[in-house]
Amino acid sequence: MKIENTKAQMRKGVLEYCILSVLKDEDAYVAEILETLKDAKMLVVEGTIYPLLTRLKNAGLLNYRWEESTSGPPRKYYGLTETGQLFLSELNTTWSELQHAVNLVTRQKNNSNE
Repeated sequence: MKIENTKAQMRKGVLEYCILSVLKDEDAYVAEILETLKDAKMLVVEGTIYPLLTRLKNAGLLNYRWEESTSGPPRKYYGLTETGQLFLSELNTTWSELQHAVNLVTRQKNNSNE
């Protein structure tokens, strides 16, 4: 089993949550979303994010608007819908519970190896 595959699957598993979290306070266009993820060491390429944004939009969690840009073509800004905000709130709770559970399990395992 290759560690890189497992690490990639772990990142993919939380990517939707991270994208929704990036958009919780303000709308952003793809380059801004990618930059925020990159700054957090979540390496994502455009080929991955566009289908994910479309899926989130089709699920009613995101909307978008076009805005003129002074440095090129118009930009598509994504933002959370009301449904998306509620969904993110649920994910925050689930993430907190999951994080707590994983911490408990990994601490127990680590402590028993000492």
